[in-house]
Amino acid sequence: MDNIIDALNNAYQGFVAAAAGVLEAKESSGGQKTAVAVAAAALENFKQCQELFRVARDQAEEFVESVKQKDRMSKAVQWLVIELQQGSGTAGGSSHPHPSVPFDARFSEDAAQ
Repeated sequence: MDNIIDALNNAYQGFVAAAAGVLEAKESSGGQKTAVAVAAAALENFKQCQELFRVARDQAEEFVESVKQKDRMSKAVQWLVIELQQGSGTAGGSSHPHPSVPFDARFSEDAAQ
């Protein structure tokens, strides 16, 4: 997780530095051809840094979503364990789910049954 945070931070710092470079180049250009070329190069660098930041942000978001999914799966497993423990004491050894356990529509596997 630290490497994801470091990558996001580095991309953000590059993005901010590139934005500052564009502003400085634009301010110093004053319409001169050489300075305009420098400003255009700074703008291109900014666009690249913006894309790198977007990719790092998306990777961090994917990581957070995967952690959330693992948490949901952990809770689903806990419910299954409780269900099995409660179901093991029923007469006849029925394999049907315990009626007191609520249906959870978030899991597509439940919806297919």
